[in-house]
Amino acid sequence: MTLSKIEVVADQLVRARRDNTLADAAPLAEALANAADAYAVQQRVAFELGWFGAAPPRYWKSGGPSREAVLTHAPLPPAGVWTSPAHSGIWPLHLRGIEAEIALRLARDIDATLAAKLDRESASALVDAMAVSIELVDSRWREALDAPVLCKLADLQSHSALVLGEWIPFAARDWSAQSCRVQIGAQPPVERRGTHSLGDPTFLLPGWLRHATRDGRGLAAGTVVTTGTWVGILHAAAGDLVTAEFPGIGHASVQL
Repeated sequence: MTLSKIEVVADQLVRARRDNTLADAAPLAEALANAADAYAVQQRVAFELGWFGAAPPRYWKSGGPSREAVLTHAPLPPAGVWTSPAHSGIWPLHLRGIEAEIALRLARDIDATLAAKLDRESASALVDAMAVSIELVDSRWREALDAPVLCKLADLQSHSALVLGEWIPFAARDWSAQSCRVQIGAQPPVERRGTHSLGDPTFLLPGWLRHATRDGRGLAAGTVVTTGTWVGILHAAAGDLVTAEFPGIGHASVQL
């Protein structure tokens, strides 16, 4: 039986994850025609590796470079979601990219019918808590962050692991005034203010919720989405202690 292009890409990613190796994206650059194909690869990889079983994913990433861009989404393997302070241990890492983010948590179950009706204000009302998060960025492609866009999306948008800080009640705030400070090992700290690419992390909620419920499965109360970096991708090395702080919200840390 001839494998479909989606199956070929998925099998490369499954093998890379199982063997902790890197696959070549270049020969697959034309294999995926659009984002729907990349999402189909995400689903096949998750099924082959048994990440979610029959339940919907409980952790997601979502975001985009601007409000005008098409947002992207990825369900996150639960074994790679850690509570701060965390230690990466033997978790496979090649790049050790670092993104400092804000994660949001749903207060109630949401189905496709409800998701279809939501705008940003009504979706924000369904969030009960927020936390500082650190995403570890990595790739299963040899080309890493230079891999074709759809190959990166198929590979969970270059996700490796997620560290979650302490949850606090969600409340509207002036995100343009929100500051963020990241410390990586002995590197100089990186400080930013009001630099979320969408201006407000809640901007992505309606699109993410419609994507996550598009197959008819609902999302359970307590489902978490992390909402995009405030500092771009920073780079760490083995042995570094990484901390991210958002004053007024909290902090998170991971020892690499």
